[in-house]
Amino acid sequence: MKNNTSDSPVYMGLPSAKVLLPRFWVALACTLPVFILAMGPMIPGFDLSAIIEIRANHWIQFILTTPVFFWSGQFFIRRFITSIREFDFNMFTLIITGIGAAYFFSTFALLFPDQLPPSFRHGGAPPVYFETTAIIVLIVLIGQIIEQKTHGRTEEAIHALIALAPKTASRIKNRSEEIIPLEEVDLGDHLRVRPGEKVPVDGFILEGNSALNEAMITGEPLPAEKAEGDMVTGGTLNTTGSFTMEASRVGKETVLSQIIQLVENAQDSEPPAQKRADRIAAFFVPLVLAISCLTFFIWLWIGPSPAFLFALVNSVAVLIIACPCTLGLATPVSVVTSIGRGAQAGILIRDAESLENLRNVDTILIDKTGTLTEGKPSLKTTFCSAELDENELLSLAASVEQHSEHPLAKAFLQAAMQRNLSLKNTTDFIAMAGAGAKATVEGRTILIGNESLHAQHGSTIPLDIREKADHLRQKGQTVIFISHNNQMAGFFGLSDTVKSNTMTAIKAIHQMGIRIAMITGDNETTAHSIATELGIDDVHAAITPDKKQTLVHDYSTTHGKVAFAGDGINDAPALAAAHVGIAMGSGTDVAIESAGLVLVKGDLMALVRAIRLSHAFVGNVKQNLFFAFFYNSLGIPIAAGILYPFTGILLNPMIAGVAMSLSSLSVVSNALRLKRLSLEA
Repeated sequence: MKNNTSDSPVYMGLPSAKVLLPRFWVALACTLPVFILAMGPMIPGFDLSAIIEIRANHWIQFILTTPVFFWSGQFFIRRFITSIREFDFNMFTLIITGIGAAYFFSTFALLFPDQLPPSFRHGGAPPVYFETTAIIVLIVLIGQIIEQKTHGRTEEAIHALIALAPKTASRIKNRSEEIIPLEEVDLGDHLRVRPGEKVPVDGFILEGNSALNEAMITGEPLPAEKAEGDMVTGGTLNTTGSFTMEASRVGKETVLSQIIQLVENAQDSEPPAQKRADRIAAFFVPLVLAISCLTFFIWLWIGPSPAFLFALVNSVAVLIIACPCTLGLATPVSVVTSIGRGAQAGILIRDAESLENLRNVDTILIDKTGTLTEGKPSLKTTFCSAELDENELLSLAASVEQHSEHPLAKAFLQAAMQRNLSLKNTTDFIAMAGAGAKATVEGRTILIGNESLHAQHGSTIPLDIREKADHLRQKGQTVIFISHNNQMAGFFGLSDTVKSNTMTAIKAIHQMGIRIAMITGDNETTAHSIATELGIDDVHAAITPDKKQTLVHDYSTTHGKVAFAGDGINDAPALAAAHVGIAMGSGTDVAIESAGLVLVKGDLMALVRAIRLSHAFVGNVKQNLFFAFFYNSLGIPIAAGILYPFTGILLNPMIAGVAMSLSSLSVVSNALRLKRLSLEA
């Protein structure tokens, strides 16, 4: 099985976080001194002019900002050029237009200070905006590195899925066995699978029987009994018996390969911060350019001499003041604060898109096993004949099962431990693959397993016991019969346990107006039994991984935004395809890597808290975007020269500085409010 994922370092037109990180560190090292040099004079009592002459100050800023703009911001400049060439304005068009104008105007002012009108100077020196260029490049780099790292988790999920397949297979050829690489398995090959091994490819059993752990496909904790003629799936774990199989699907045709492909196909989406900024830029860029051009022609037409110079300076000033330096900060600062608040509430936020989309979710599809339930079988019911009491019957069963590797054995041992029952001496233990076990306990022959096992050994199940067992099956329990000396002694009912706070969480989600659908690989009877108990709206049972993803798409079409919550390998395609993928922290690595949000303790009440955090986060980002543009937009008329006819004032450096400082202060202080947000009802 080969990895079909792309190793390309480019995502959304930008290189990987690994490539961007060195540029970030250079930008950080250069921007800090530029910021101090530029903003120092604005701090009372911090007079840099006594140490560094103003011209020298500006030259140092120029030297430090140049590599930040051209090297650290290289990929942003490329995106800017592409957007202009294709007439497709986006966030990078807006940012590079503003900081490019700031950088080149500042360079011109530094090289040719005498060419600027005297009224445009402040303190005898022309204004420079190198710190604007450096700071914005640094901020945008931070946001893009976060987005690239989020995309990189897709590759981790794919590799985790690939690791599920064994590297080799045992092929039977000419009455001998040979170990071959998995890639060399062909259709029709006969393969041997021993206990503890993973099934190499999809196929059907030719000889033997066993119990397979198919949780990666069905999500169910109970092993599936397999016999001759039954289909088996590559990557599933053979727990007990040995069998031979014939390969019917290999390479890209196996179920595991198709799951990998589904995850790959579902992970290609544009980051939310960029989409939001692009929507704003699509409107704002043409508007600013139009105002800048209008400013140029008005000054050229009615401006004082030299009219061309006044027209050029003021049109460029519009571009500088219009560039919101906190645009790149508006979303990241809220994201970082929300991540911290989420961690306190048991929510791991892996990307901002999931947190943002959660606010608009109309339907949550929830996997049953490991999400609504504990994900492991436990003893629910014990029925015994008149000859034995419950504790004695359970002690006999646990005494036999202590020698078994079967997953159900743990349920008996745990139940016996909880009742402080002692285990009896057991001999002659024999595991019957796919059926049960047989042993001698204190001189009595004990048989424990399914109906067929008892029939094979002449142990008859009375009609009244059979009827009671059928009643338990209708409630979704798995029935295991037990006999001693070929006399039916009773049976046990095992099932998964609903998590303690699941009911409370579902009620809270319903109160938010969100529909809940349960999706499971379990049978119809069990699924409807649990759904009725919890008050779930829709039920989909016996669902395979690809069908889970199909259901996500179907609900997206009919119900709008859809979230999917799950914990298993089989949930990975659906988690990746949903508007919001929510994984249980107690689940598999593949599920966690495919999800945008992780509920650390597998607690559904954390999902309720996540929805509340999502509403607060989106509102906070919108407020930050307002602050990012508000103060700068107020400065545009001043930059255009509207005050000049009345006061003789052109764009004063202090105006730009105050606008940028106020917007940054407003954004940061507003985002910090999320740290104190209450997420409880």
